[in-house]
Amino acid sequence: MGNKESISASIVQKAEIARVVLMPGDPLRAKAVADKYMSDVVLFNDTRNMLGYTGTYKGKRISVMGHGMGVPSIGIYSQELYSQFGVDAIIRIGSAGGLDMDVEAKDVVIAEAASTNSGYGNAYGIPGQLAACADYEMLEEAVKNARAKNVKFKVGKVYTSDFFYYPQKDLNEKLRDFGHLCVEMETAGLYWTACANGKKALSILSISDHLFKPVALSADERQNGFTDMMEIALDTAVKFAE
Repeated sequence: MGNKESISASIVQKAEIARVVLMPGDPLRAKAVADKYMSDVVLFNDTRNMLGYTGTYKGKRISVMGHGMGVPSIGIYSQELYSQFGVDAIIRIGSAGGLDMDVEAKDVVIAEAASTNSGYGNAYGIPGQLAACADYEMLEEAVKNARAKNVKFKVGKVYTSDFFYYPQKDLNEKLRDFGHLCVEMETAGLYWTACANGKKALSILSISDHLFKPVALSADERQNGFTDMMEIALDTAVKFAE
C-alpha cells in the first residue's frame, strides 16, 4: 500500500470488504449508492475522504468505494483491493463524454475494451501495447441485466485519457471515426490491474455530456443520477458476490 494511507490498513479488516466492489470516481456517489440501494451498511474507509461502504443488496454482500480521478488513482485503489483485501471483481461505475453520434446523455456504455494514451501499462514489461479488456463473463452478465431493464445501452470500445483538456483539437474526431463510444479517464487502468492480478473487472459508464452535441448534465445530476448504470452494475455484482 505504499505509505498505507490509501485504505487504512490499521482499521480495515479483510472481512469488512466484500469480494465484489463497485467503484465510482466520486466518493459521494459511493455514499449515494450505499444509502439508496444497500442495507446493513458499514463504513470501512474514510481515509482521504475516499469513502468505502459494505452492505447487503438482494441478499449478497457488496462493497462500493470511490476511486478518484485518473489511471494512477484507480490503479492504487484497485491494486490494493485485489492484492491485499481479497477482492475478486471490481465494477467501475462512472461518467463519460459521448463520442458516438448514437449515444445520448444518460445512455449506458459497457466497455469491452479501452484504447488509451496512458503509459501506465508499460510498467508490466510486455513488449508492444498491452490490451485493456473487460472480463467477458462480467460483460455478458451486464448485457443481460441491461436488456432486462430495457434501457438504452451500447457495448464497445472506449478511450481512456490522461487528459481532461487534451491539447490536440482533432483527437475527438479521430476517436469517433475509429469507433470509440466515449472518452473517460480510468477504464484502461482498471482492466490492466485486474489482468495483472488475475482478477475480474468491468467498466459500466453513463454519458454525462457529448463532445459533438450541445448537452451536458449538472454536477448534481452526475452525482445522484445515473440510476440505470448503478442498477445494472449492482445486479451484475450479485452474480459474483458471496
